[in-house]
Amino acid sequence: MSVLYQAVRAVGGPAARLLFRPRVEGLHNIPRTGPVILASNHLSFIDSVVIPLIVPRRVAFLAKAEYFEGTGLRGRAKRAFFGGVGNIPVQRNDQRGALASLEIAMGVLHDGGAFGIYPEGSRSRDGRLYRGRTGVGWLALASKAPVVPVGLIGTDRMQPVGSNLPRYHRITVRFGEPMDFSAHVGRRDVGKARREVTDAVMSAIHELSGQEYAGVFNEHATAE
Repeated sequence: MSVLYQAVRAVGGPAARLLFRPRVEGLHNIPRTGPVILASNHLSFIDSVVIPLIVPRRVAFLAKAEYFEGTGLRGRAKRAFFGGVGNIPVQRNDQRGALASLEIAMGVLHDGGAFGIYPEGSRSRDGRLYRGRTGVGWLALASKAPVVPVGLIGTDRMQPVGSNLPRYHRITVRFGEPMDFSAHVGRRDVGKARREVTDAVMSAIHELSGQEYAGVFNEHATAE
């Protein structure tokens, strides 16, 4: 772990426990070493802060490159914070950005790291769980890493979409049992295999989060 990451955890961890008052379930399901994909529902901007501060190992999330830009003290502070919680800057506004995102994720997993992903593609605006996009299936099959489903509850009330600062609200974070998709590796019907893996992951997330299932893709994912 980097010195910056350790510093952010040392300061942010206790502060997060006071602010989030998290109920954490199933933390033992996360392998302490080796590659693992953490696939979570996505309700709030704060999700990518909550998970890294709770999980006992470093978790890499992709973040908009804009979060790492800016000048002066504020710009430096933003870069230090987002880098400190394990976020990796990436341009995500076109197909090349999407491919670069998958390559970065594979690099993290290849190095034995933990990578966090939101299969819905974007935050839910209405609290429902949307259909997963197959990037998580692609990663699971290409890396052969286990997938730990994550259910977040209450982060949308702590920091609603559009809010700049978090509020004092208790949240719940549930980690499911690791999912092994090795039986799907090498299938000829690659597209179908990715969809089946993705749907299985979303079903596990649904069980953990208890959200209403929308059954359609999040139309805001492309825009964000």
